[in-house]
Formats: sequence, C-alpha cells, structure tokens
Amino acid sequence: MQRLNISHLTEYQYVDQVTLQPHKLLVRPREGPEVHIESSKLAIFPNHQVKWHRDVLDNATAIVEFLEPAQTLSIRSEVVIQHYEENPLDFLIEESAVNFPFQYNPAEQSDLHPFLQSVYPGDGEKINAWFDQVGLSRSGTQTYVLLDQMCQSINKCFSYIVREQPGVQSPGQTLYLGQGSCRDFATLFIEGCRKLGLASRFVSGYAHLPHSEHWSTTTHAWAEVYLPGAGWKGFDPTAGEITGNRHIPVAVARHPETVPPVSGSFVGQTNPPPALIVDVRVKAL
Repeated sequence: MQRLNISHLTEYQYVDQVTLQPHKLLVRPREGPEVHIESSKLAIFPNHQVKWHRDVLDNATAIVEFLEPAQTLSIRSEVVIQHYEENPLDFLIEESAVNFPFQYNPAEQSDLHPFLQSVYPGDGEKINAWFDQVGLSRSGTQTYVLLDQMCQSINKCFSYIVREQPGVQSPGQTLYLGQGSCRDFATLFIEGCRKLGLASRFVSGYAHLPHSEHWSTTTHAWAEVYLPGAGWKGFDPTAGEITGNRHIPVAVARHPETVPPVSGSFVGQTNPPPALIVDVRVKAL
C-alpha cells in the first residue's frame, strides 16, 4: 500500500467582476478495493454553496452555486489516499473470454451496451485501416495480448503533445496527425476496443510520477475495458501499460468529453478571455 497526497488547483482570473453560473466539479477520486480516501478538503472562492451527489456512473460530483460576483474563481482540492493495487496483472479472465473474439453473456451485454457503441462512427474505416497496418485485426489471439498490443502500438507509434485546447481529437484526427494528448490516445484506444466488440470507457484522473513530484503536472486520462471474470481493467496507451497504483481514477464516462475536472460558465466580459492557472501535484507520503 502507498499513501499519496493529491493537490489540484484551478484558478480563473477575469478582466472584471463576473457572475458565476453553477459549476460541476469532478475532483474526488473513485473509492473501491484499490483506493481508499483518508482525508479530503475542498477550498473554493468566492462565497458559495456545495452539494454532492453520485451521477449515473457513480462518479462523486460536486455542484457549486456562487453567492456573489467575483473577479477570481479559485478551486483547490486536497486529498490523501491509500492505494492498494500493487500487482495490476493479478487477475483472471473467464475461460470463455480468454481468446478473442468472444461474446459477453446476455445479462452483462445489456448493461455494457452503452460502452459498446461508437462515439465517432464516421471514423470506423480509418480505425480498420489502422488495425490492418499494425496487425490488430487477427482472430485467435489472447484477449489480453490483443489489448496490450493496441496499448503498446499507440505508445510507440504516436507522439505525445500537451494540448491546452478544450475537447478531444477524434480517432481519425489522431491517426492523421500521428500525435495527441493523453485524452486523445485514450479515445483512440476506446474506439478501437468498441470496433472489436470490447466494452470500454474513458477514465479521467491523476498519475503519480515520482520524477515530477516537485513541480506542477496535469490531470491524466486512460481507458478501461470490461473483461469477464476480471471486471473493468485499466490500460494507459500514453504510457503503454496496464494501470496500477500510480493511476488514481476520478471519473469514468461513455463519452470522453463529458468528465472535465471543472466545468461551468459565467456572465460578464469575455474579451480578453480569463487567465487560467492549473496546478496539479501528486506526491508519495
């Protein structure tokens, strides 16, 4: 088990006072057998009210309503977690799903249906061409080996860039450009899985990188695939690895553009746009 401290600051500085509309926050890690929250603090300016709820995918969601105009919006989350997933390869897949292709049983298939539907159906032919190019369209291989090959292929064949623009590149854009951010690589991996009939979903969260503990990083994104017998297993195509105790999930989604850490709007002067500061630090304790 390792203990991690996660500090996440989001700050907007507006050119003049604005009226802040309700904001949605997805900053609290998802608890489960692998992740326990030891302590959690949320500091927000200006004066506000917070209401927590669990959304349809059991993400811990905070809705913030602001009680006064402001020229600065500051949201700081401080969380200490205990992470127990020390051997991410310690799982067993049901015999019926060990080799690809396979069919989910009918009871599971009904629940998994949304995660089998493409979000970018127009990119299907481009994904098929990519499969042919890297040899991912073969049948008869082990399911885990196929997923690992796709994960490794994205890691080795595409260039990672930091994209400050909002939104996600479509798989077709990432394939054409040969580059993308972690959220773009996760989206390509997810759409590839769905093209193969494997239920998959987008994950936003944090990553612990020991070499960058002392300076600001960013949030991270990866994918999860549902494997009968093993459940939802994480794959990080940016790093080319299965997820383990350095990955801290916060929110899962069917669509990759629906779970930013902070989302909301304001009424006021928009030109020039507000200055944005994001500071994320994940440290081992």
